[in-house]
Amino acid sequence: MKDFLLLRATLLFLLMASAWHLKPLGLEGPPAAAAGAALCAVILFFEHRIREITLKRLIGAAMGSLLGILGAFLISLVLDKALIGDRTTLPFLELAILLWMTYCGLVIGAHKGDMLNLSALGGVFGGEISTRQQFKILDTSVIIDGRIADIVDTGFLDGVLVIPQFVLRELQMVADSADSIKRNRGRRGLDILQKMQKDPALQVRIVEEDFPQVREVDMKLIELAKVYGCKVVTNDFNLNKVATLHGVEVLNINELANALKPVVLPGETMKVFILKEGKESNQGVAYLDDGTMVVVDHARKLISKTVEITVTSVLQTTAGKMIFGRYDERVHTVERAASH
Repeated sequence: MKDFLLLRATLLFLLMASAWHLKPLGLEGPPAAAAGAALCAVILFFEHRIREITLKRLIGAAMGSLLGILGAFLISLVLDKALIGDRTTLPFLELAILLWMTYCGLVIGAHKGDMLNLSALGGVFGGEISTRQQFKILDTSVIIDGRIADIVDTGFLDGVLVIPQFVLRELQMVADSADSIKRNRGRRGLDILQKMQKDPALQVRIVEEDFPQVREVDMKLIELAKVYGCKVVTNDFNLNKVATLHGVEVLNINELANALKPVVLPGETMKVFILKEGKESNQGVAYLDDGTMVVVDHARKLISKTVEITVTSVLQTTAGKMIFGRYDERVHTVERAASH
């Protein structure tokens, strides 16, 4: 970062000194130096914007500009032969055509740059692709959820965690909400972000790239993922579906949690703590450590006791997994008698 500041300061000094001595536009002394500083500000502004452009688009824009300049040169040769008698209009037409062709080539090349296959260039630009693909864009819901911090601490989620500026704005709106529940959720999300930023082992990057023509935050996330060619981390079911339709890969925290729940088969035995009554008669309800609900038949009288049950079936729903079991009092009576 210090090296970049030194380069920018050097550029500013050189432009101001050059303008002071060369006197552009008839300016002398401090006005000329101010003009050099203004030119430096314009260059640094373009440098800031170019940093957010993908390498494909940058190469496409450069190639389009060169083709535009070449086309303008060829057209100027034709005009030079056609407008022999009119030498006052020719310079203006040549300049206008040069600007027009260069601008069109720049814009079209930048838009079509994503179609370039950089891998065909012998892997010279392969680092850009691999770096972009290691980005993981976090949405508002997964930040508020908080489990993302524990997941990245375990090392299962590598790469750079990208936080778009529009996600931060939405998170700030939630934190400033009049509803106390929403306000607490938003503040917890900001605390989670602050915790991850302070972790030296994590790479958290906040990007300014936005899509003003897109209003919904979910669609902004999808467009940003397309630009970066990376994945979106979320626990929003609807965003998951929409992103899949747009061809964007999604890492869903809820799906990860469901996949990590223990696998049990009918006929297996397990010990559970009966916590409360079930909806049906003579049922008890227990919960595993990961929150999985266990419905136990013939366990209504065993509340606040740890018992051994036999699994009868397992039901997988969109909300998660449910285990159904049965407590056989006769089997346990025989076992107790045999132990005595």
